[in-house]
Amino acid sequence: MVAFFSLLKKTFDCLRNSTTGYLVSLEFRLEGGKDFAMATLDPVQAHDDSNHDPELLMSHPLQNKWTFWYYKPDKSLPWEQNLHKVTDFDTVEGFWALHNHIKPPSELQMGLDFNLFKEGIKPMWEDPSNIKGGKWVLNLDKRRRGPENDKLWLELVLSMIGELYDDDNDDICGAVFQVRPKCERIAIWLGNTGNKEAVLRIG
Repeated sequence: MVAFFSLLKKTFDCLRNSTTGYLVSLEFRLEGGKDFAMATLDPVQAHDDSNHDPELLMSHPLQNKWTFWYYKPDKSLPWEQNLHKVTDFDTVEGFWALHNHIKPPSELQMGLDFNLFKEGIKPMWEDPSNIKGGKWVLNLDKRRRGPENDKLWLELVLSMIGELYDDDNDDICGAVFQVRPKCERIAIWLGNTGNKEAVLRIG
């Protein structure tokens, strides 16, 4: 687990501004970031485990447990009934099992959302963890819909579950991918907009 998080941290450090040390904007982080999927999955699989207890190597626990939801609009139903919980995971392997068995965001139908939130937090503003929060939003050009936007979503998700936001990890509630007529959107939801310094560091 230590090797996994160290590798995620090293990958994320590539996205820091080399002169100021501050995190660059979310857009630059997503647009120019190294492919987290290739940077994390392969080393975890290839890592030398000869000196470790095999039972401890069966899974790589995450800091938090996460819940994956999807939203499918049906005007005949109340909004909340259109929100569907898919599964929970709390290990690296659990995440990849989910990732490998769902459609990529680029294949979502119009109006659908993917949502990944910490356990116990629903992807709705009425949830107590979100009610005082806000979000950073990145509007994506639909002309480039496909692998590029899928990659941006994956990189954001991996940065969240890998706890790469240092002291600001607790301020993050989850992330949303939306497919809309004019654009696709990626958003990261924050629980406390009153912490302005953390909000700016994350975004």
